[in-house]
Amino acid sequence: MAENFHFLLLLFFLTLLSAFPVLSRNVSPRSTGSVPNTATLDVSASLDQALRVLSFDPDQALDQEVKSVRHASGGATTSGGLTLELHSRDFLPTSAHPRPNDYKTLTLDRLRRDSARVKSIAAQLALAAHSVKRTDLKPVAEEKEFAASAESIRGPIVSGTSQGSGEYFSRVGIGNPPKPLYMVLDTGSDVTWVQCQPCADCYEQSDPIFDPSASSSYSPLPCDSPRCRALDISACRNSSGGAEGSSCLYQVSYGDGSYTVGDFGTETVTLGDSAPVAGVAFGCGHDNEGLFVGAAGLLALGGGPLSFPSQISARSLSYCLVDRDSPASSTLELGASAASGAEVAAPLLRNRKLDTFYYVGLSGISVGGKMLSIPPSSFAMDESGSGGVIVDSGTAVTRLQADAYGALRDAFRRGTAGLPAAEGVSLFDTCYDLSSRTSVEVPTVGFHFPQGRELRLPAKNYLIPVDGVGTYCLAFAPTTAPLSIIGNVQQQGIRVSFDLDNSVVGFTPNNC
Repeated sequence: MAENFHFLLLLFFLTLLSAFPVLSRNVSPRSTGSVPNTATLDVSASLDQALRVLSFDPDQALDQEVKSVRHASGGATTSGGLTLELHSRDFLPTSAHPRPNDYKTLTLDRLRRDSARVKSIAAQLALAAHSVKRTDLKPVAEEKEFAASAESIRGPIVSGTSQGSGEYFSRVGIGNPPKPLYMVLDTGSDVTWVQCQPCADCYEQSDPIFDPSASSSYSPLPCDSPRCRALDISACRNSSGGAEGSSCLYQVSYGDGSYTVGDFGTETVTLGDSAPVAGVAFGCGHDNEGLFVGAAGLLALGGGPLSFPSQISARSLSYCLVDRDSPASSTLELGASAASGAEVAAPLLRNRKLDTFYYVGLSGISVGGKMLSIPPSSFAMDESGSGGVIVDSGTAVTRLQADAYGALRDAFRRGTAGLPAAEGVSLFDTCYDLSSRTSVEVPTVGFHFPQGRELRLPAKNYLIPVDGVGTYCLAFAPTTAPLSIIGNVQQQGIRVSFDLDNSVVGFTPNNC
Protein backbone atom coordinates (compact mmCIF):
# COMPACT_ATOMS: atom_id res chain seq x y z
CA MET A 1 0.00 0.00 0.00
CA ALA A 2 2.81 2.36 1.01
CA GLU A 3 4.72 1.49 -2.14
CA ASN A 4 1.71 2.41 -4.31
CA PHE A 5 1.36 5.71 -2.45
CA HIS A 6 5.05 6.58 -3.00
CA PHE A 7 4.78 5.63 -6.67
CA LEU A 8 1.76 7.87 -7.15
CA LEU A 9 3.49 10.72 -5.32
CA LEU A 10 6.57 10.35 -7.52
CA LEU A 11 4.40 10.32 -10.63
CA PHE A 12 2.68 13.50 -9.46
CA PHE A 13 5.99 15.36 -9.01
CA LEU A 14 7.28 14.15 -12.38
CA THR A 15 4.13 15.50 -14.00
CA LEU A 16 4.68 18.89 -12.35
CA LEU A 17 8.29 19.00 -13.49
CA SER A 18 7.36 18.16 -17.06
CA ALA A 19 4.75 20.94 -17.06
CA PHE A 20 7.04 23.52 -15.47
CA PRO A 21 8.90 24.60 -18.67
CA VAL A 22 5.56 25.29 -20.34
CA LEU A 23 4.44 27.38 -17.38
CA SER A 24 7.71 29.30 -17.32
CA ARG A 25 7.48 30.10 -21.02
CA ASN A 26 4.11 31.70 -20.46
CA VAL A 27 5.48 34.03 -17.77
CA SER A 28 7.58 36.20 -20.10
CA PRO A 29 5.69 38.23 -22.73
CA ARG A 30 8.81 38.32 -24.88
CA SER A 31 9.19 34.54 -25.11
CA THR A 32 8.10 32.80 -28.27
CA GLY A 33 5.66 30.45 -26.55
CA SER A 34 3.61 33.23 -24.92
CA VAL A 35 2.57 35.06 -28.08
CA PRO A 36 0.26 33.45 -30.65
CA ASN A 37 1.79 32.89 -34.07
CA THR A 38 -1.53 33.23 -35.88
CA ALA A 39 -4.14 35.98 -36.08
CA THR A 40 -7.84 35.72 -36.82
CA LEU A 41 -9.30 37.48 -39.84
CA ASP A 42 -13.05 38.07 -39.59
CA VAL A 43 -13.91 37.54 -43.25
CA SER A 44 -17.64 38.18 -42.88
CA ALA A 45 -17.23 41.49 -41.03
CA SER A 46 -14.55 42.88 -43.36
CA LEU A 47 -16.50 41.88 -46.47
CA ASP A 48 -19.71 43.45 -45.14
CA GLN A 49 -17.85 46.68 -44.44
CA ALA A 50 -16.24 46.64 -47.89
CA LEU A 51 -19.62 46.35 -49.58
CA ARG A 52 -21.15 49.14 -47.48
CA VAL A 53 -18.73 51.67 -48.96
CA LEU A 54 -20.48 51.23 -52.31
CA SER A 55 -23.83 52.35 -50.87
CA PHE A 56 -22.47 55.63 -49.49
CA ASP A 57 -24.59 58.57 -50.71
CA PRO A 58 -22.40 61.68 -51.26
CA ASP A 59 -25.40 63.93 -51.90
CA GLN A 60 -26.88 63.03 -48.53
CA ALA A 61 -23.53 63.54 -46.85
CA LEU A 62 -23.32 67.05 -48.29
CA ASP A 63 -26.33 67.96 -46.14
CA GLN A 64 -24.55 66.95 -42.94
CA GLU A 65 -22.03 69.33 -41.44
CA VAL A 66 -18.94 67.40 -40.41
CA LYS A 67 -17.53 68.48 -37.06
CA SER A 68 -13.89 68.32 -38.06
CA VAL A 69 -11.89 69.79 -35.20
CA ARG A 70 -11.80 69.59 -31.45
CA HIS A 71 -9.48 72.07 -29.74
CA ALA A 72 -7.90 70.72 -26.59
CA SER A 73 -7.16 73.93 -24.69
CA GLY A 74 -9.11 76.87 -26.07
CA GLY A 75 -6.14 78.52 -27.80
CA ALA A 76 -4.21 77.89 -31.02
CA THR A 77 -0.99 76.99 -29.27
CA THR A 78 0.84 73.74 -29.71
CA SER A 79 1.38 73.37 -25.96
CA GLY A 80 -2.32 72.64 -25.51
CA GLY A 81 -2.67 70.72 -28.74
CA LEU A 82 -4.91 70.90 -31.78
CA THR A 83 -7.12 68.06 -32.96
CA LEU A 84 -8.64 67.52 -36.39
CA GLU A 85 -10.99 64.77 -37.44
CA LEU A 86 -9.87 62.62 -40.37
CA HIS A 87 -12.13 60.92 -42.88
CA SER A 88 -11.48 58.33 -45.55
CA ARG A 89 -11.31 59.70 -49.10
CA ASP A 90 -14.11 57.43 -50.27
CA PHE A 91 -16.49 59.14 -47.83
CA LEU A 92 -15.74 62.64 -49.06
CA PRO A 93 -19.18 64.28 -49.51
CA THR A 94 -18.86 65.03 -53.19
CA SER A 95 -20.16 63.77 -56.48
CA ALA A 96 -17.15 65.27 -58.27
CA HIS A 97 -16.05 61.89 -59.56
CA PRO A 98 -18.23 58.89 -60.46
CA ARG A 99 -18.38 56.22 -57.78
CA PRO A 100 -17.65 52.66 -58.92
CA ASN A 101 -20.46 50.13 -58.95
CA ASP A 102 -18.38 47.24 -57.65
CA TYR A 103 -15.66 46.84 -55.03
CA LYS A 104 -13.04 45.44 -57.39
CA THR A 105 -13.20 48.59 -59.53
CA LEU A 106 -12.82 50.65 -56.37
CA THR A 107 -9.79 48.56 -55.38
CA LEU A 108 -8.15 48.98 -58.79
CA ASP A 109 -8.74 52.75 -58.65
CA ARG A 110 -7.07 52.86 -55.23
CA LEU A 111 -4.10 50.83 -56.42
CA ARG A 112 -3.62 53.05 -59.48
CA ARG A 113 -3.54 56.10 -57.22
CA ASP A 114 -1.15 54.30 -54.92
CA SER A 115 1.27 53.44 -57.71
CA ALA A 116 1.29 57.10 -58.78
CA ARG A 117 1.99 58.14 -55.19
CA VAL A 118 4.93 55.77 -54.84
CA LYS A 119 6.34 56.91 -58.19
CA SER A 120 6.12 60.51 -57.04
CA ILE A 121 7.95 59.81 -53.76
CA ALA A 122 10.68 57.87 -55.56
CA ALA A 123 11.20 60.71 -58.05
CA GLN A 124 11.35 63.28 -55.25
CA LEU A 125 13.97 61.30 -53.34
CA ALA A 126 16.02 60.61 -56.47
CA LEU A 127 16.27 64.34 -57.13
CA ALA A 128 17.26 65.01 -53.52
CA ALA A 129 19.85 62.21 -53.46
CA HIS A 130 21.52 63.66 -56.56
CA SER A 131 21.30 67.21 -55.18
CA VAL A 132 19.11 68.37 -58.03
CA LYS A 133 17.15 71.46 -57.00
CA ARG A 134 14.70 72.95 -59.45
CA THR A 135 14.48 76.68 -58.98
CA ASP A 136 12.20 77.93 -61.70
CA LEU A 137 8.86 77.26 -63.29
CA LYS A 138 8.92 75.73 -66.74
CA PRO A 139 8.20 77.22 -69.21
CA VAL A 140 7.76 80.36 -67.08
CA ALA A 141 11.50 80.98 -66.93
CA GLU A 142 11.58 81.19 -70.71
CA GLU A 143 8.97 83.96 -70.78
CA LYS A 144 10.21 87.52 -70.71
CA GLU A 145 7.34 88.76 -68.66
CA PHE A 146 4.61 87.15 -66.61
CA ALA A 147 1.20 88.67 -67.22
CA ALA A 148 -0.75 89.89 -64.21
CA SER A 149 -3.88 87.84 -64.84
CA ALA A 150 -4.22 84.39 -63.33
CA GLU A 151 -5.33 83.09 -66.71
CA SER A 152 -1.76 83.49 -67.96
CA ILE A 153 -0.46 80.94 -65.45
CA ARG A 154 0.02 77.66 -67.23
CA GLY A 155 1.18 74.33 -65.91
CA PRO A 156 4.66 73.25 -66.96
CA ILE A 157 3.76 69.62 -67.65
CA VAL A 158 0.91 67.60 -69.07
CA SER A 159 -1.55 66.29 -66.52
CA GLY A 160 -1.52 62.57 -65.86
CA THR A 161 -4.49 60.25 -65.78
CA SER A 162 -4.33 59.55 -62.06
CA GLN A 163 -7.14 60.92 -59.94
CA GLY A 164 -4.89 61.57 -56.98
CA SER A 165 -3.45 59.89 -53.93
CA GLY A 166 -5.09 61.88 -51.17
CA GLU A 167 -6.61 59.17 -49.00
CA TYR A 168 -7.62 61.04 -45.81
CA PHE A 169 -9.09 64.53 -45.44
CA SER A 170 -10.38 67.01 -42.87
CA ARG A 171 -12.35 70.25 -42.62
CA VAL A 172 -10.14 73.35 -42.39
CA GLY A 173 -11.07 77.03 -42.32
CA ILE A 174 -9.11 79.23 -44.76
CA GLY A 175 -9.13 83.03 -44.73
CA ASN A 176 -10.91 85.75 -42.75
CA PRO A 177 -13.78 85.19 -42.41
CA PRO A 178 -12.85 81.48 -42.50
CA LYS A 179 -14.18 79.45 -45.40
CA PRO A 180 -14.52 75.76 -44.43
CA LEU A 181 -12.83 73.53 -47.00
CA TYR A 182 -12.24 69.79 -47.23
CA MET A 183 -8.48 69.34 -47.46
CA VAL A 184 -6.28 66.28 -47.87
CA LEU A 185 -3.90 65.71 -44.96
CA ASP A 186 -0.53 64.44 -46.13
CA THR A 187 2.60 63.61 -44.11
CA GLY A 188 4.58 63.33 -47.35
CA SER A 189 4.16 66.97 -48.47
CA ASP A 190 5.53 70.32 -47.30
CA VAL A 191 3.49 72.89 -49.24
CA THR A 192 -0.09 73.61 -48.19
CA TRP A 193 -2.32 74.80 -51.04
CA VAL A 194 -5.93 75.30 -52.07
CA GLN A 195 -7.60 75.95 -55.40
CA CYS A 196 -8.18 79.68 -55.86
CA GLN A 197 -10.26 82.05 -57.95
CA PRO A 198 -9.79 83.09 -60.66
CA CYS A 199 -9.16 79.63 -62.13
CA ALA A 200 -7.17 79.05 -65.27
CA ASP A 201 -7.93 75.37 -64.75
CA CYS A 202 -9.51 73.94 -61.59
CA TYR A 203 -10.98 70.50 -61.00
CA GLU A 204 -14.38 70.01 -59.40
CA GLN A 205 -14.42 70.06 -55.60
CA SER A 206 -17.02 69.72 -52.85
CA ASP A 207 -16.85 73.33 -51.62
CA PRO A 208 -16.91 76.63 -53.51
CA ILE A 209 -13.44 77.50 -54.78
CA PHE A 210 -11.61 79.85 -52.42
CA ASP A 211 -11.59 83.52 -53.44
CA PRO A 212 -8.60 85.34 -51.89
CA SER A 213 -10.10 88.73 -52.75
CA ALA A 214 -12.93 87.97 -50.28
CA SER A 215 -10.50 87.38 -47.42
CA SER A 216 -9.15 90.31 -45.41
CA SER A 217 -6.12 88.32 -44.27
CA TYR A 218 -4.73 87.12 -47.61
CA SER A 219 -1.38 88.62 -48.56
CA PRO A 220 1.00 87.68 -51.41
CA LEU A 221 4.58 86.91 -50.43
CA PRO A 222 7.40 88.93 -52.01
CA CYS A 223 9.63 87.05 -54.40
CA ASP A 224 12.71 87.72 -52.28
CA SER A 225 11.13 86.50 -49.03
CA PRO A 226 12.76 83.54 -47.21
CA ARG A 227 9.62 81.43 -47.51
CA CYS A 228 9.49 81.98 -51.27
CA ARG A 229 13.14 80.99 -51.55
CA ALA A 230 12.43 77.86 -49.51
CA LEU A 231 10.19 76.50 -52.28
CA ASP A 232 11.63 73.77 -54.48
CA ILE A 233 10.19 75.46 -57.58
CA SER A 234 9.38 79.16 -57.67
CA ALA A 235 9.34 82.17 -59.96
CA CYS A 236 8.60 85.88 -59.77
CA ARG A 237 5.64 87.81 -61.06
CA ASN A 238 7.08 91.09 -62.31
CA SER A 239 5.56 94.37 -61.14
CA SER A 240 6.27 98.09 -61.44
CA GLY A 241 8.08 97.97 -58.10
CA GLY A 242 11.01 96.05 -59.55
CA ALA A 243 12.50 92.97 -57.93
CA GLU A 244 11.52 94.04 -54.43
CA GLY A 245 7.91 94.47 -55.52
CA SER A 246 7.66 91.14 -57.34
CA SER A 247 5.32 88.52 -55.92
CA CYS A 248 6.12 84.85 -55.48
CA LEU A 249 4.80 82.10 -57.72
CA TYR A 250 4.95 78.43 -56.79
CA GLN A 251 4.64 75.03 -58.40
CA VAL A 252 4.27 71.60 -56.85
CA SER A 253 4.42 68.50 -59.06
CA TYR A 254 3.43 65.03 -57.88
CA GLY A 255 5.34 62.72 -60.21
CA ASP A 256 2.30 61.29 -62.00
CA GLY A 257 1.79 64.35 -64.18
CA SER A 258 -0.41 66.14 -61.63
CA TYR A 259 0.51 69.58 -60.37
CA THR A 260 -0.63 72.84 -58.82
CA VAL A 261 0.60 76.28 -59.90
CA GLY A 262 -0.29 79.72 -58.58
CA ASP A 263 0.52 82.54 -56.16
CA PHE A 264 2.38 81.89 -52.92
CA GLY A 265 1.11 84.01 -50.06
CA THR A 266 0.06 83.99 -46.43
CA GLU A 267 -3.37 83.36 -45.03
CA THR A 268 -5.20 82.69 -41.78
CA VAL A 269 -5.95 79.03 -41.02
CA THR A 270 -8.65 78.01 -38.55
CA LEU A 271 -8.85 74.49 -37.21
CA GLY A 272 -12.45 74.06 -36.15
CA ASP A 273 -13.35 76.20 -33.14
CA SER A 274 -9.73 76.96 -32.22
CA ALA A 275 -8.29 80.45 -32.38
CA PRO A 276 -7.16 81.36 -35.93
CA VAL A 277 -3.51 80.88 -36.88
CA ALA A 278 -2.40 83.91 -38.87
CA GLY A 279 0.34 84.25 -41.46
CA VAL A 280 0.52 80.64 -42.67
CA ALA A 281 2.36 80.43 -46.00
CA PHE A 282 0.33 78.54 -48.58
CA GLY A 283 -0.19 78.16 -52.30
CA CYS A 284 -3.18 79.80 -53.97
CA GLY A 285 -3.50 77.50 -56.97
CA HIS A 286 -4.97 78.89 -60.18
CA ASP A 287 -4.00 75.91 -62.38
CA ASN A 288 -4.46 72.52 -60.75
CA GLU A 289 -4.52 69.24 -62.60
CA GLY A 290 -5.26 65.64 -61.87
CA LEU A 291 -4.89 65.41 -58.10
CA PHE A 292 -7.16 65.31 -55.05
CA VAL A 293 -10.47 65.35 -56.89
CA GLY A 294 -13.24 66.46 -54.53
CA ALA A 295 -11.00 68.05 -51.87
CA ALA A 296 -10.14 71.75 -52.09
CA GLY A 297 -6.42 71.27 -51.63
CA LEU A 298 -3.82 69.87 -49.26
CA LEU A 299 -2.72 70.53 -45.68
CA ALA A 300 0.98 69.60 -45.67
CA LEU A 301 2.17 67.72 -42.58
CA GLY A 302 5.70 66.82 -43.70
CA GLY A 303 8.91 67.68 -41.89
CA GLY A 304 10.12 70.54 -44.09
CA PRO A 305 10.23 74.21 -43.05
CA LEU A 306 7.11 75.14 -45.05
CA SER A 307 4.87 72.38 -43.67
CA PHE A 308 2.00 73.34 -41.39
CA PRO A 309 3.49 71.74 -38.22
CA SER A 310 6.81 73.53 -38.86
CA GLN A 311 5.13 76.89 -39.37
CA ILE A 312 3.24 76.65 -36.06
CA SER A 313 6.31 75.19 -34.28
CA ALA A 314 4.57 71.95 -33.35
CA ARG A 315 7.07 69.58 -31.78
CA SER A 316 4.89 66.51 -32.15
CA LEU A 317 2.04 65.20 -34.20
CA SER A 318 0.03 62.02 -34.17
CA TYR A 319 -2.78 60.51 -36.18
CA CYS A 320 -4.93 57.41 -36.25
CA LEU A 321 -6.43 56.24 -39.53
CA VAL A 322 -9.69 54.33 -39.56
CA ASP A 323 -10.28 51.62 -42.14
CA ARG A 324 -10.68 53.20 -45.59
CA ASP A 325 -13.98 51.34 -45.95
CA SER A 326 -15.36 52.88 -42.77
CA PRO A 327 -17.45 56.08 -42.59
CA ALA A 328 -16.17 56.67 -39.06
CA SER A 329 -13.71 59.46 -38.31
CA SER A 330 -10.36 59.39 -36.56
CA THR A 331 -8.07 62.19 -35.41
CA LEU A 332 -4.91 64.12 -36.13
CA GLU A 333 -3.34 65.81 -33.12
CA LEU A 334 -0.74 68.55 -33.12
CA GLY A 335 0.86 69.51 -29.81
CA ALA A 336 3.31 68.79 -27.05
CA SER A 337 1.47 65.75 -25.69
CA ALA A 338 0.41 64.26 -29.01
CA ALA A 339 3.23 61.69 -29.11
CA SER A 340 3.25 60.64 -25.46
CA GLY A 341 2.42 57.20 -24.12
CA ALA A 342 3.13 55.15 -27.25
CA GLU A 343 2.98 51.38 -26.75
CA VAL A 344 5.79 50.64 -29.22
CA ALA A 345 8.60 53.19 -29.62
CA ALA A 346 11.03 53.25 -32.55
CA PRO A 347 13.79 55.63 -33.67
CA LEU A 348 12.66 58.61 -35.77
CA LEU A 349 15.31 59.22 -38.43
CA ARG A 350 15.71 62.14 -40.82
CA ASN A 351 17.19 62.38 -44.29
CA ARG A 352 19.81 65.10 -44.54
CA LYS A 353 19.05 65.51 -48.24
CA LEU A 354 15.27 65.83 -47.87
CA ASP A 355 13.51 66.68 -44.61
CA THR A 356 9.96 66.08 -45.83
CA PHE A 357 9.59 62.43 -44.89
CA TYR A 358 9.48 60.71 -41.50
CA TYR A 359 11.86 57.74 -41.44
CA VAL A 360 11.67 54.92 -38.92
CA GLY A 361 14.46 52.64 -37.76
CA LEU A 362 13.06 49.27 -38.85
CA SER A 363 15.31 46.32 -37.95
CA GLY A 364 13.31 43.33 -39.16
CA ILE A 365 10.00 41.65 -40.03
CA SER A 366 8.52 38.45 -38.66
CA VAL A 367 5.87 36.12 -40.06
CA GLY A 368 4.21 33.56 -37.82
CA GLY A 369 6.46 34.62 -34.93
CA LYS A 370 9.67 33.84 -36.84
CA MET A 371 12.11 36.51 -37.97
CA LEU A 372 12.68 36.65 -41.70
CA SER A 373 16.18 36.39 -43.15
CA ILE A 374 16.43 39.97 -44.41
CA PRO A 375 19.78 41.79 -44.39
CA PRO A 376 19.81 45.07 -42.41
CA SER A 377 20.89 46.88 -45.58
CA SER A 378 17.36 46.38 -46.95
CA PHE A 379 16.07 48.89 -44.37
CA ALA A 380 19.11 51.20 -44.11
CA MET A 381 19.59 54.72 -45.48
CA ASP A 382 23.02 55.47 -46.95
CA GLU A 383 25.05 58.68 -46.90
CA SER A 384 23.49 59.90 -50.14
CA GLY A 385 20.01 59.82 -48.57
CA SER A 386 19.00 56.75 -50.58
CA GLY A 387 17.14 53.85 -48.99
CA GLY A 388 15.58 53.71 -45.55
CA VAL A 389 11.97 53.24 -44.47
CA ILE A 390 9.38 56.02 -44.24
CA VAL A 391 5.98 56.07 -42.52
CA ASP A 392 3.57 57.70 -44.96
CA SER A 393 -0.12 58.51 -44.56
CA GLY A 394 -0.67 58.94 -48.31
CA THR A 395 0.73 55.61 -49.52
CA ALA A 396 -1.74 52.75 -49.05
CA VAL A 397 0.20 49.50 -49.51
CA THR A 398 3.53 48.89 -47.75
CA ARG A 399 6.40 48.64 -50.24
CA LEU A 400 9.49 46.54 -49.49
CA GLN A 401 12.70 45.79 -51.34
CA ALA A 402 12.26 42.82 -53.67
CA ASP A 403 14.28 40.40 -51.50
CA ALA A 404 12.51 41.51 -48.31
CA TYR A 405 9.11 41.23 -49.95
CA GLY A 406 9.96 37.81 -51.37
CA ALA A 407 10.93 36.54 -47.91
CA LEU A 408 7.69 37.85 -46.40
CA ARG A 409 5.51 36.51 -49.19
CA ASP A 410 7.08 33.04 -49.19
CA ALA A 411 6.80 32.70 -45.41
CA PHE A 412 3.18 33.84 -45.53
CA ARG A 413 2.35 31.39 -48.29
CA ARG A 414 3.86 28.53 -46.27
CA GLY A 415 1.70 29.52 -43.34
CA THR A 416 -1.46 29.63 -45.45
CA ALA A 417 -0.97 26.46 -47.46
CA GLY A 418 -4.39 25.25 -46.32
CA LEU A 419 -6.24 28.24 -47.79
CA PRO A 420 -7.56 28.10 -51.38
CA ALA A 421 -5.41 30.25 -53.64
CA ALA A 422 -6.79 32.81 -56.10
CA GLU A 423 -5.29 34.65 -59.05
CA GLY A 424 -3.28 37.80 -58.36
CA VAL A 425 -4.92 41.22 -58.62
CA SER A 426 -2.99 44.25 -59.91
CA LEU A 427 0.20 44.60 -57.82
CA PHE A 428 -0.88 41.78 -55.46
CA ASP A 429 0.56 38.33 -56.26
CA THR A 430 -0.61 36.43 -53.16
CA CYS A 431 -4.39 36.09 -53.03
CA TYR A 432 -6.98 33.68 -51.61
CA ASP A 433 -10.56 32.66 -52.26
CA LEU A 434 -12.24 33.05 -48.86
CA SER A 435 -15.78 33.17 -50.22
CA SER A 436 -16.76 30.05 -48.28
CA ARG A 437 -15.18 31.14 -44.98
CA THR A 438 -16.56 33.30 -42.16
CA SER A 439 -13.14 33.62 -40.49
CA VAL A 440 -9.63 32.26 -41.03
CA GLU A 441 -6.42 31.89 -39.06
CA VAL A 442 -3.38 33.41 -40.79
CA PRO A 443 0.26 33.88 -39.73
CA THR A 444 0.99 36.98 -37.71
CA VAL A 445 3.04 39.75 -39.33
CA GLY A 446 5.20 41.95 -37.12
CA PHE A 447 7.46 44.97 -37.64
CA HIS A 448 10.54 44.84 -35.40
CA PHE A 449 12.48 47.82 -34.09
CA PRO A 450 15.65 48.23 -31.99
CA GLN A 451 15.71 47.08 -28.35
CA GLY A 452 13.41 44.16 -29.07
CA ARG A 453 10.30 46.20 -29.72
CA GLU A 454 7.65 44.73 -32.01
CA LEU A 455 4.46 45.99 -33.61
CA ARG A 456 2.19 43.06 -34.44
CA LEU A 457 -0.38 43.95 -37.05
CA PRO A 458 -4.04 42.92 -36.95
CA ALA A 459 -4.86 40.41 -39.68
CA LYS A 460 -7.17 42.93 -41.41
CA ASN A 461 -4.17 45.23 -41.86
CA TYR A 462 -2.40 42.86 -44.22
CA LEU A 463 -5.00 40.51 -45.69
CA ILE A 464 -7.60 42.71 -47.38
CA PRO A 465 -10.62 42.24 -49.65
CA VAL A 466 -10.12 43.19 -53.29
CA ASP A 467 -13.59 42.43 -54.61
CA GLY A 468 -17.07 41.88 -53.27
CA VAL A 469 -17.11 38.09 -53.54
CA GLY A 470 -14.44 37.01 -51.08
CA THR A 471 -11.06 37.39 -52.80
CA TYR A 472 -8.43 38.57 -50.30
CA CYS A 473 -4.82 39.54 -51.00
CA LEU A 474 -1.66 40.04 -48.99
CA ALA A 475 -1.39 43.85 -48.86
CA PHE A 476 2.35 44.21 -49.39
CA ALA A 477 4.18 44.85 -52.66
CA PRO A 478 7.77 44.85 -53.93
CA THR A 479 9.51 47.98 -55.14
CA THR A 480 12.53 48.55 -57.34
CA ALA A 481 13.19 51.90 -55.67
CA PRO A 482 15.71 51.90 -52.80
CA LEU A 483 13.12 53.34 -50.40
CA SER A 484 10.69 51.19 -48.39
CA ILE A 485 7.34 52.63 -47.26
CA ILE A 486 5.02 51.62 -44.41
CA GLY A 487 1.62 52.44 -45.89
CA ASN A 488 -1.73 53.40 -44.41
CA VAL A 489 -3.35 49.97 -44.82
CA GLN A 490 -0.84 48.65 -42.30
CA GLN A 491 -1.37 51.73 -40.10
CA GLN A 492 -5.18 51.47 -39.86
CA GLY A 493 -6.45 51.50 -36.29
CA ILE A 494 -2.97 52.29 -34.91
CA ARG A 495 -2.12 55.73 -33.54
CA VAL A 496 1.14 56.81 -35.15
CA SER A 497 3.01 59.60 -33.38
CA PHE A 498 6.12 61.60 -34.20
CA ASP A 499 8.01 63.11 -31.27
CA LEU A 500 10.33 65.56 -33.00
CA ASP A 501 12.21 66.64 -29.87
CA ASN A 502 13.09 63.11 -28.78
CA SER A 503 13.33 61.58 -32.28
CA VAL A 504 10.80 58.84 -31.56
CA VAL A 505 8.09 57.27 -33.71
CA GLY A 506 5.35 55.75 -31.57
CA PHE A 507 2.77 53.10 -32.46
CA THR A 508 -0.26 52.48 -30.24
CA PRO A 509 -2.85 49.96 -31.49
CA ASN A 510 -6.56 50.55 -30.90
CA ASN A 511 -6.19 54.23 -30.01
CA CYS A 512 -8.25 56.11 -32.57
